Parts: sequence; C-alpha cells; structure tokens
Amino acid sequence: MKKCLLIFLLFNVLNLTAQSLPHSYFLSPERSYKIEDLTPASNTIEKILIVDNTIWLATSNGLSKSVDNGNTWINYYNSKDFGTESVSTVANDNGTIWAATWHFEVINGQNLPVGTGLRYSTDQGETWTKIDQPVDSPGDSIITYGINKIRALPITTTVQNFIRDIAFTPNTVWITTNAGGLRKSTDTGKTWQRIILPPDYLDSIKPTDTLHFSLQPVAGSFGNEANLNHIGFSILTLSDGTIYVGTAGGINKSTDGGISWIKFNHTNQKQPISGNHILAIKFNKADSSIWAATWKAEGESEYWAVSRTIDGGSSWNTFLPGSYALDFGFKYYGDINKPINADVLVATEDGLFRTNNNGLTWIAAPQIVDDVTKISLNTNHFRTVKTNRRGDGSTDIWIGSLNGLAKLNETNGIWSGTWKVYIASGESLQQNSSIAFPNPFSPDDEKLNIKYTLSQDADVTIRIFDYGMNLVRTIIQNVPKRANIDNIEIWDGRDEKGRIVANGVYFYRIDAGNKPLFGKIIVMM
Repeated sequence: MKKCLLIFLLFNVLNLTAQSLPHSYFLSPERSYKIEDLTPASNTIEKILIVDNTIWLATSNGLSKSVDNGNTWINYYNSKDFGTESVSTVANDNGTIWAATWHFEVINGQNLPVGTGLRYSTDQGETWTKIDQPVDSPGDSIITYGINKIRALPITTTVQNFIRDIAFTPNTVWITTNAGGLRKSTDTGKTWQRIILPPDYLDSIKPTDTLHFSLQPVAGSFGNEANLNHIGFSILTLSDGTIYVGTAGGINKSTDGGISWIKFNHTNQKQPISGNHILAIKFNKADSSIWAATWKAEGESEYWAVSRTIDGGSSWNTFLPGSYALDFGFKYYGDINKPINADVLVATEDGLFRTNNNGLTWIAAPQIVDDVTKISLNTNHFRTVKTNRRGDGSTDIWIGSLNGLAKLNETNGIWSGTWKVYIASGESLQQNSSIAFPNPFSPDDEKLNIKYTLSQDADVTIRIFDYGMNLVRTIIQNVPKRANIDNIEIWDGRDEKGRIVANGVYFYRIDAGNKPLFGKIIVMM
C-alpha cells in the first residue's frame, strides 16, 4: 500500500503543478469554439498533436487547434462538447481525433484528479462523440486469462482515475489510466476490456502459465497485494503490432496483441532503464529506437533519466541523468516516411534538450523569446515537443510548457530560426490598456505577466508600488516599445533587493507618453 500511495502522490504533484499556473483565460458561457482567437485558451500545454498541418493542443483549459500554422486558434473551452474540462492527451487514429478529459475536485479536503472520459471526432472537430470514463461494476472481479481466473479489484470510481495516454491498433483503441490500468475497446468506446499485465513480482506472463495474483493497483478486498505495474501511464503501438505500455512498475511489451507480456524494469536486466515510473514512450522511425521517460518510482538505485533501446527492450542506454523527462519529438532528415537520420528532442521539467548523435551529446534550447514581440516564454518546465516539416523544407518545432506555447521555424541550424511565443492572458486589449495575470499570483511558483498595448511607439517605464504607493520595483525604464501589438513584461514578485514581497495589494504603473496606465495586483502565497 505504501508504494502505491507514493505513486498516487506523484500523480497529484504533477497535476497540481500544472493546475497552479495561470488559468485566467475565461470565455463567456455563450461563446462558441467557432470564434478564432490569437492564442490557445491556456498556458499549460500538456500534449501537442500534428495531423496534416493541423496543430492540436491538450491543455488545462480544454482542447485547442490551429489550421493556419498558429496564426489563429479555435478553442473548445466552454463549448457544449468540452465544457470546462481539462484535456490530458490528444491522439489521432487515421483522421479520427481523440481527446481525454479530466478536472480537479475537492474531496475530503483534498484536490484530486477526476477522469471524465473521452471525446472523438471524425470530421476534424466539427462534431464530437462523448464517452464516459471507463469504470467497473462492483461485481466485475474475475477475468479469464488462458487457463486462469484472475481476480480483479473493481475500479468503480472516477476519482484518481483519468486517462493518461491513448494509442491504436487496427479497430482497437487502447488507453492507460492511473487507477484503471490498461484497457482496450473494439467498439469505439462503447465497452472496455481490462488488460492483464504482470504483477510486480513477475517479469512475464502468458495464458498457459499457472498464475496466482490479483489485478489491483492498490490493496483491496483480495488482500494487501498492490501492484505498481497495474498503474498505467503511457502506451506506444507500432505498425507491426508490437505494444509497449509504461506503468509505475516498468515497461511492458507484447507482440501478440496484448495477450502475453514481458516486463523490463530497473532490476531485471544487465543494462536496464533508469527508473520504473514511465511517463512517456516514443518511437524514432529513423533507426527504430524506443525512447522512454523513466522516472524513479521506489527503488533506492533508481534515478530520473531518459532511456533508449535499439533492440526492442533487451538492453537500454540512459541519458540526461537527473532530468524529469515528459515527452519526445523527432526532427527527421531525408524522406519523411523513411528518414535517414533524426534529431531527438526531449521536453523535461528542467529544460528542453536535443541530440543529433543518439544521446552522446545534448544541446539545451536557448531562452525562448518571440522575435517580433520580444515576449519570453520565461520557464524551464517543458511538457511536450513535436515537429512539423513545412513545404519549403524548413521544420516547425512546437513546444508546450507550463508558461505557454512556442514555435520555432528552424531554417538555419540547431535552435536557429524564427521564434514565436503564445501567451494566453484572458483578454484582447484595446489601445492604451493593460492587464496583469495571473492575479492573484504566488511568487513562490508563478511570475506575473503585465500585458499592455500602446497607440503609438513610445519609451516605456513600468514600476511596482505597495499599498502605500512606496516604490517596490522598477521592471523596465525608458525601453522602446512598439504600438498596436501586445507587449508583456514579467514581475517575479521581488523587490529591488531581491526579496519576495509580502502578501497584499500592490499596484503597477505604466508610463508611456502623457497618460499613465495603472493596475492592481494581489500577491497571495
């Protein structure tokens, strides 16, 4: 029970971190997702999916998409199909788009994640079909597996039971859920089948084995047995039918459609993965390698890193030790369908990195600054990265973080090209107006964005004052700024001596020409 509680706490830490970032982009209830916006609806970008030049985003404020390379966005937040749900992941099955939804609820004084199911669209997001979060009936306690009758703890609640990842094989959709484990549907989500994975003490299972274990992620009515390997996180399906499933207990591989499984973990191989908590598994089609975000789960010798195999999992190499990896992207060279080489990009909580020599050396991304607006992404916490080959031969690298979205049109070498940053603020500004967000904000884990628009080019000074109008901090002084665009400056909640300010009400003043702009800020830690 202790080790499962540890992993459940990890779920909450990861998601509460994302949820704590600015969520001040509110749409009125009557607003339709058909309205085009200049930015996605959220600054917390969990996953990026690119299908035929359409960019799809899974965010804390629902689903967003762009069909014009990011010039405008359609946000489904507050639409009839998505409501105010967050989206944890988005996936494509031959043109059908799937999105998994969830939200937080306060239950017994705790802020807990709650799964609310799936939506899928066969017409590029014009209409959606809703599927409820898969749960079990109280009597669903026996699963036939070959010669065995496996006891299965029924997962009857949606609390701490939401979908982490989605993948597909012909006529089948697969999902990984934390409490619900691995499941599949062969009737477009109408019914779901629980999939048996090895328990923690076995490295493989097949239907002809004689087995004595229960399918349960936590201790339950069948005893104190709890299996980290029954807590689902990530899934990868390949064109040859091979399936890889990442759990809190390792990486599971099946070559017979999810019937038999072999498990790779930190202790059962000579060259193992770095840790058993598998946040992502991705495939590099240039060399058929598998890349995994392998976190420490419970073992003393485990560690956070990136793990890679070129032999289907028989052995692994590890890179970037100590990095909390979350996602991978690949920039392919040559024929996009049969590439001759690839740069591997990895989004981590400690930065964005890439390698062009299979992990021998890594190059960190520079500070991400919009080349036009000069707005900075202002974070090292990256959650997702994907690439898109353009018709002119250049490559767009799309990067999602806890602080916003960025795009690099890479034309001149590694990390070189044109940068664009998307920051959602919640309002479109008129000339000579401003807004601060998030507000209230906590300097412990957030930074304040002061967004403003000028009617004419001007030298701008921005100062922060306390409630008694005493100067706290000068943000910028006499800096030239352009008119008719959104300008954003950052305050980290510190005074001129670098000290975090106390809780309370503060004011900002923007001097740009004859008439200053004022706004109120609430600091709350």
